[in-house]
Amino acid sequence: MTVVDEAAATAVAMRFPAGYRFGAATASYQIEGAVTADGRGQSIWDTYAHTSGRIRNGDTGDVACDHYHRWEADLDLMASVGLRAYRFSIAWPRIQPAGRGSPNAAGLDHYDRLVDGLLARGIEPWATLYHWDLPQALEDGGGWTSPEAVERLAEYASVVARRLGDRVGHWITLNEPRTHSLMGYGVGRHAPGRTGWASAVRAAHHMHLAHAGATRAIRASAPAARVGVCHDVNLVVPASERAEDVAAALRHDGALHRWFLDPTFGRGYPDDVAAWYDAHGFLDGIDVDAVRPAEPIDFLAVNYYRRERVVDAPVRDGWGIGSAVLEDGGERSGNGWEVWPDGLREVLVRVRDDYAPAEMAITENGATYDDPPPVDGTVEDEPRRSYLERHLHALADARDAGVPVEAYFVWSLFDNFEWAEGYTKRFGVVHVDFATQQRTLKASGRFYANILRHTRG
Repeated sequence: MTVVDEAAATAVAMRFPAGYRFGAATASYQIEGAVTADGRGQSIWDTYAHTSGRIRNGDTGDVACDHYHRWEADLDLMASVGLRAYRFSIAWPRIQPAGRGSPNAAGLDHYDRLVDGLLARGIEPWATLYHWDLPQALEDGGGWTSPEAVERLAEYASVVARRLGDRVGHWITLNEPRTHSLMGYGVGRHAPGRTGWASAVRAAHHMHLAHAGATRAIRASAPAARVGVCHDVNLVVPASERAEDVAAALRHDGALHRWFLDPTFGRGYPDDVAAWYDAHGFLDGIDVDAVRPAEPIDFLAVNYYRRERVVDAPVRDGWGIGSAVLEDGGERSGNGWEVWPDGLREVLVRVRDDYAPAEMAITENGATYDDPPPVDGTVEDEPRRSYLERHLHALADARDAGVPVEAYFVWSLFDNFEWAEGYTKRFGVVHVDFATQQRTLKASGRFYANILRHTRG
């Protein structure tokens, strides 16, 4: 690490208390591979990835980072970086291959060993119950558009919490229900590949109900657990002062953020978005009052990536908001997202002011860039290092303003299967050679490790 990077890491570290929960995050389908090992069932992402034309270059998660087989060495790597917490997700098809019924012992055993391995290395486990890998058998019966998914998630939550709840203190019921419902059931860009805005709204509605049921199930099996839900929140601004763009930005924020945050905090669905959806036939008989009252959460998990500059656009059934995001100008990451570090502070302050969560955690924050190949045991990814530095200062600014953010997880620990982009986009602070499975800590990872070293408790 250069003298300049050392000084920058020290400057960031000085803004956080000793022992601050700095961690990293992953998701099961993106890293585990071993899709047919030990009784694992098929997920919607297995089906989607093996459907021609869905994933860039025809990539699949069949092997990914082979973490299922390499988890012990991967935990050693986490310990060498100095991670204090690790957010992972549990693959539902490993636990209940058909999405219901008696659990698969081998699947539970795997996560049992993973949790014990984390604790043995002094790393706090944060478990995400559902990160988009719905058992295909449930999708065949309607998936998230069917109310059965609500009952099935609660059953699954109970099984997992009974096994791991004595050692896992933090649970996230759902990861990004907004993205999963809109991308998977609205525009078809993610699994299961369905289209139609009414389908997306129905899926989102059942996810709200499923979160409440899963929360109750976790607490019944693990009374000491702290339970939350993860929402991805971007900074939304109108691209101009035109009244049409201002109104579109309000709708965009309402559909992508308030439609998910408001019910989480007991407010029900926002009236303006409900009226818009009803006028365009997207509610399709949904009982909007069913999300009241909310099941209280112990913490809110927030994923932040970008600023979105919004303009008015025609309403389409596949994108029912009447908005579009401009992708012109400004600093961009490798997938075209606008890099706007202060947006993290603005989002956190907004959520604090609007919803007053008792505790928050940043459970994903990171960027993809066109990294150079490893040379002499490292990858010089200066853009990502700079991204992390600036966003951590923005997080510190939010904490200085009194926002109760108690943990930060970089996305991602590893380069991995990046959903529809396959292996073409790399978010990791650890480079993965997918041909050899060689792991190489990038310069951004060394920078992050240095921050952790300076905040050691």
